[in-house]
Amino acid sequence: MTDTTSTARTSAGRTSTGRHVVRLLALVIGLALLFAPFLFPGVRALEVAARICVFVVLVASYDLLIGYTGIVSFAHTMFFGLGAYGTAIGLRRIGEGWDGLILGGAAGVAVALVLAILVGLLSLRVRAIFFAMVTLAVASVMLVLASQLSGLTGGEDGITYSVPDIFSPATALLHDAHGKTLRLMGVRMTGKITAYYFVFAGSLALFLVLLRVTVSPLGTVLKAIRENEGRAEALGYRVVTYRTFVFGFSAVIAALAGVLYATWLKYTGPDTTLGFDIMVDILLMVVIGGMGTMWGAVIGAALMVLAQYYLRDLMEAGAAAVANVPLLPDMLNPDRWLLWLGVVFILLVYFFPAGIAGTLMSREVSK
Repeated sequence: MTDTTSTARTSAGRTSTGRHVVRLLALVIGLALLFAPFLFPGVRALEVAARICVFVVLVASYDLLIGYTGIVSFAHTMFFGLGAYGTAIGLRRIGEGWDGLILGGAAGVAVALVLAILVGLLSLRVRAIFFAMVTLAVASVMLVLASQLSGLTGGEDGITYSVPDIFSPATALLHDAHGKTLRLMGVRMTGKITAYYFVFAGSLALFLVLLRVTVSPLGTVLKAIRENEGRAEALGYRVVTYRTFVFGFSAVIAALAGVLYATWLKYTGPDTTLGFDIMVDILLMVVIGGMGTMWGAVIGAALMVLAQYYLRDLMEAGAAAVANVPLLPDMLNPDRWLLWLGVVFILLVYFFPAGIAGTLMSREVSK
């Protein structure tokens, strides 16, 4: 009996160590994002940091569906796009003030919620694969509508708009005695910094809400539905109601992420918010980070976005370093970055079968 208790305690300690490692990684990424404007100055670096913030929320909200509830959906980018298009149309039609941002964003979120409830009520009673096909069809229809309704959405060209002045790069936050924009740690304090911290704060708040849901009694019910839907229903839980609720809730979070991204980008088009390649990126980030972990969303989104932006540069530097070695410069040609991204993904899946966070949290790590 004593040996069994000791073994259980040791296993729990090792698992706890894995959880601490994952949380430490997420904390490091979070701190890097918090101080990104000062640690990584430059327009491109700030764009990468803002994209990571938005995709952390997108991936986490999708993980709530697929990782915690077992719902496979291909319509997540549709809700993301509705939030972005609502914001874009509001800022374009109503004006570049806060009223256009708030009303347009609220309208996009409301449409996303209504559509999610309708799709959920009509489709969540069927088998998972059929529901996935329904969401794919609905998302495809929305992409076609966004491309065809040029009078409202700008068609293939999308919508370009202005944002509130406090987010404009031309707005100086701090002035010196001569009216010049002050610098903090070498960084000019303009509206671009405000826009970034608006995205960061909004993303952090949404992520914390999702994290709270997963550790609440609702999160326990969702896991029970994922593990055995029939048993959960036999225990008295209305499975369809719970599944519809979480589908609508994740749609709202995705739409709010779209609002943040539209505010940052100042442009919304089919390719930036509704493209199927975005859905593929979200799936890859969930798999890389680890399904059903939530912390994996932070790790997966950060790694994937960094690879998309900097893998070509890394390969170009590597090709230059081995210029005199046969074959290697050709293999490291930056145009082959997608090939190497695929290789990296395969290696990650091989060494981390449950994703980085999932594997670390379940693997027995010695004290």
